[in-house]
Amino acid sequence: MHVVAGVLVDASGRILIAQRPPGKHLAGMWEFPGGKLEPGESAGAALVRELDEELGIAVDRAAFEALIRVPWRYGDRDMLLEAVLVRGWKGEPQALDAAAIAWREPVSVDAALLAPADRPILAALRLPRHYAVSPAQASPDEAAAWVHAALERGERLLQLRLTAQSFETVRGVAEAVLPDVRRHGAQLLLNRDVAGAQALGIGVHLASGQWREWAERPLPLSVPVGASCHDAAELELASRLGCDFATLSPVLATTSHPGVEPLGWPRFGRLAEAASLPVYALGGVGRKDLPEARLHAAQGVAGITAFL
Repeated sequence: MHVVAGVLVDASGRILIAQRPPGKHLAGMWEFPGGKLEPGESAGAALVRELDEELGIAVDRAAFEALIRVPWRYGDRDMLLEAVLVRGWKGEPQALDAAAIAWREPVSVDAALLAPADRPILAALRLPRHYAVSPAQASPDEAAAWVHAALERGERLLQLRLTAQSFETVRGVAEAVLPDVRRHGAQLLLNRDVAGAQALGIGVHLASGQWREWAERPLPLSVPVGASCHDAAELELASRLGCDFATLSPVLATTSHPGVEPLGWPRFGRLAEAASLPVYALGGVGRKDLPEARLHAAQGVAGITAFL
């Protein structure tokens, strides 16, 4: 089943969500408005029709921008949920086919109230295009300086990955920089340290295969959980665990992993498009590769050297 959803964004950056009415599957949960494609109908045409029927608005297909495609399974029913940003329309949205509608800042939406297939859409809205990872061999002072410098450059998603330091030491660095991180409206993730992230109320980035230690998402939906992935099976496991995003690597050849065959952009694109969560391109890429990454279904680019 192919479903298209419209993510309406108003001039102040708020998004519109709709509550599913009584008697429908997942009644009471919130979602992005839209519906199923009719036979022979394009996603664009379906979205124009659905937003007219559900909200009473006329949208311009020229104002559409692809956001994310989410393969999902509800019970024994498979579907592809295609989310499209909509920034222009005529008319005032009304709850014609929903229990209620509401305008919300993306950061204020409680993901737990959204239908499960719509949560990756919210994650894609919230996540920036860059994901900066600290130099692994940095000292605590160097790592703190790196965080402050990254924030001043405008980075808003940061991972503390200090493989030469103990978890306790890294937690100390995180605690010291957190006021500055929060002042900038940014998110800080610890590498692998779930207990430390729980204690500090921040996110965690799980190492490849680490999610097998968990039967369910290790942190609440209010903080980000990322995962390092290298193939389709790992992306699927990360999605099942409820991770908000994944890195997929290596996209290009890297000096740090000379014996690893890179995915290349075409294969990366196929894997990212088939994933049920936002995916960052990692490995041999930097800021300059963002347009290429976006063409290949990436949320954005992640890196270490490129963000020093």
